[in-house]
Formats: sequence, C-alpha cells, structure tokens
Amino acid sequence: MSAYNAFKACVPIEWSNKLYITLVRGMPGTRALHRRTIEALRLTKCNRTVCRTNTPTVRGMLQQVKRLVVIETKEMYEARKQKQATHQALRPPLVINHHPAPTTGSPL
Repeated sequence: MSAYNAFKACVPIEWSNKLYITLVRGMPGTRALHRRTIEALRLTKCNRTVCRTNTPTVRGMLQQVKRLVVIETKEMYEARKQKQATHQALRPPLVINHHPAPTTGSPL
C-alpha cells in the first residue's frame, strides 16, 4: 500500500487555504536540494505533520518533494485524525463465562 493510500481520507477534496503536510519517507539518500526543501517546510522527522498556507511558493516546494510527503486539506486531515481516534478508543471488555449454565429440568 502506498503512502498516499494509507493517509487518504474518505472526504471530497476541496480547495483549502491551509495544507497539512506529512513527511512519510526518510531523508537518507535524498538530494541535498530536497533535504533543504524539507527543512524549509519545517518537517523534522517521519510521520510529523505541519500546517502551511496554500501559496504558490509552498506548492512549488511540495512539487519538488512530492514523493517524500503527503498533502492533505483541513477536511482530510480532520477525517484521518477522527478515524485514528475511533480506532484507538477503548472498547468494552469481552466477558466469557466458563461456568456451565445450571440445568433446572429433568436429566436426559
């Protein structure tokens, strides 16, 4: 499964003035230009998300490093976080009764 499919939310994409950028690939082995671009976006470690304004400058930077990052709108980001929260929520305990049910009728 690709990084994009792993982070894709189930909401329609609409234009947003904020972009949520997540670094999903490691930095070792990348070009120096890409490393400097990632640093300029203030992405420090894998799976860290930053929020940036949707401007042509930022979109140009993201075009350079598009194979290293996942870009989401606010709606997509909130839907993904909600899905993670419901997945990690506490569930009621599973109760199993190992004692046989008492029989009140006549034996067979």
